[in-house]
Amino acid sequence: MTLMFVTSWNPNGEYGRAWQQRLRDRDPGIDLRVYPDTMGAPEDIDACLVWAPPGGLMASLPNLKVVMSLGMGVDHIFRDAQYPAEVPVCRVVDDDLIERMSEWCVHSVLHYHRDGDKYDADQANCVWNPMPHMHATERRVGVMGLGAIGADTALKLRALNFDVAGWSRSPKDLPGIESFHGDDQMGAFLGRSDYVICLLPLTPETEDVLNARAFDAMPKGGVVFNAARGAHVVDGDLIAALGSGQLSYAKLDVFREEPLPEDHPFWRHPKIRVTPHNAGITNPDTAVEQILDNYHRARDGQPLNNVVDPARGY
Repeated sequence: MTLMFVTSWNPNGEYGRAWQQRLRDRDPGIDLRVYPDTMGAPEDIDACLVWAPPGGLMASLPNLKVVMSLGMGVDHIFRDAQYPAEVPVCRVVDDDLIERMSEWCVHSVLHYHRDGDKYDADQANCVWNPMPHMHATERRVGVMGLGAIGADTALKLRALNFDVAGWSRSPKDLPGIESFHGDDQMGAFLGRSDYVICLLPLTPETEDVLNARAFDAMPKGGVVFNAARGAHVVDGDLIAALGSGQLSYAKLDVFREEPLPEDHPFWRHPKIRVTPHNAGITNPDTAVEQILDNYHRARDGQPLNNVVDPARGY
């Protein structure tokens, strides 16, 4: 059984080499190929470990049994119009990744809650201007998406005494978290959320969900955080909402085009903070075992773990 490693970034860079080394350390007998350098014949490939594989590549592998995502998201796989529908896709569900993502979210909320940008500007201008701030119980945070990452984020913020609600496609029950679900309850969720954190999977239904209508539904002066996918945000609508004062700030880790082009207005916008899609990066040390487990399951004809429903996109 042959596993091929396929990524949109350099597979032989430091991170790519770390993945290859962990796979070989845990399974010394593995037949590991790296696309495109050591791919060999297409019919040799039985399984793929991927991030944003080239369109049509998966369909060209006649003996492909499983495709495994290097992350929790799988939109980078299903955007390939030629993807073979009969080949199952498995995603990573890793506690280390979940914790790193929720760290980014909690840190971001705390930064704005405690007026971090104001005091950064004051320091740059040698201004001493202490101001009172709201208590966490007065700050209403809304988490869009209550999967593993969203639930962990919501519960951590609730433990810090923030007033936390969540919105999801279907009803969720988390202790201390007000739950909204479905399109009918989106407006009420946004209307009670001073801060909105997007952690939704990217599907046709959630693309462009953070748009002018959503921003207008939030309380004036709200803040938006996106650590999910860049296509959730309508870029022009976000800039307009910041310009009008409907939103005060935004912090973004993901973008429609990555790396973010040098001339993109987000880079220099005074009310936007940018991080380079590193809120959470899958750790090969903690995730390699589940990758190999599914690889062995596919080899042995056993049921796979963390299989994605293509109709739902997650």
